[in-house]
Amino acid sequence: MDPIGIINTHAHLDHIGAVYPLKEKYQIPFYLNVNEKLILDMYEQTCEMFGIIPKEKPEVDIWFTDEGKIRIGEFHFNTLNTPGHTPGGTCLELGNHIFVGDTLFRGSVGRTDLPGGDWSTLESSLVHIIQSFNHNKIVHSGHGPDTTLLIELEKNPFLIELCDKQNL
Repeated sequence: MDPIGIINTHAHLDHIGAVYPLKEKYQIPFYLNVNEKLILDMYEQTCEMFGIIPKEKPEVDIWFTDEGKIRIGEFHFNTLNTPGHTPGGTCLELGNHIFVGDTLFRGSVGRTDLPGGDWSTLESSLVHIIQSFNHNKIVHSGHGPDTTLLIELEKNPFLIELCDKQNL
């Protein structure tokens, strides 16, 4: 089975490192939220900051902006803008699955201390996620094991505190 497109939740180097060679090999488009342009433009600097030799920076073929639907072949993704970890962080819903990138993890949430990160924006995005998605859907984070929103609402200390603070 060959890939038909690449869509990223955000543009941090650990999430885009394989985009260029995959684009070249399969001649497929790369989709990214337009608000990630700053992060993508800082790719070489970020690599240097972490002592990593930069690979070829991928070119984005399709910049998306608004929440809504993105179709890649037979796949229809619902997108939800979730900035905070990065300015253009995006959640992608496909069937019973939500791809959240580094916005939410099992037992934790994304860091906001890198360029473009903002804690209060991340909190707003987490509320947006809680209010937008079915809590039984499978959550796939950019790192670590899968979970569900239901589990995170019961066990994730960040979400528990946020829900208390927001009266959710």
